[in-house]
Amino acid sequence: MSTVIRPEISEKSKYYIDKHRYYELKHFCLQYKEWKKVYEIYNDSIIFTTNLNRTFFESSVHSDLTAKYAIRKAEYGNRIKMIERIAKEADDFLYPYILKAVTEGLSYVHLKTRLDIPCGRDMYYDRYRKFFWLLSQERN
Repeated sequence: MSTVIRPEISEKSKYYIDKHRYYELKHFCLQYKEWKKVYEIYNDSIIFTTNLNRTFFESSVHSDLTAKYAIRKAEYGNRIKMIERIAKEADDFLYPYILKAVTEGLSYVHLKTRLDIPCGRDMYYDRYRKFFWLLSQERN
């Protein structure tokens, strides 16, 4: 189920972004769950390769692998934190609903019927658009 929102809003809107930019950011956010899984995998892998380094400390191959894992883990961690931070900036109270919607592609109807979001459609979509506007500013 995807969020049904017009990808193009008036250029006069305070949260205007180009429709193609919106789709780019939306697909960026939909990778959130995958990032969290990979982040945990890298976490386990770093521990494993660190133990290898203790056994074979003279080999630079293992330390390079550990460094690569650490860099990738940091990249995924930064993306995860950025999405969460911007969702909080969009609305501190609606943060969990906004995060769920943008990372899972949920519609307002789903949020209202299944999760009982405590606001109206207009307020929700205002904060939803604000989230993508803030994300667009962050990713420039």
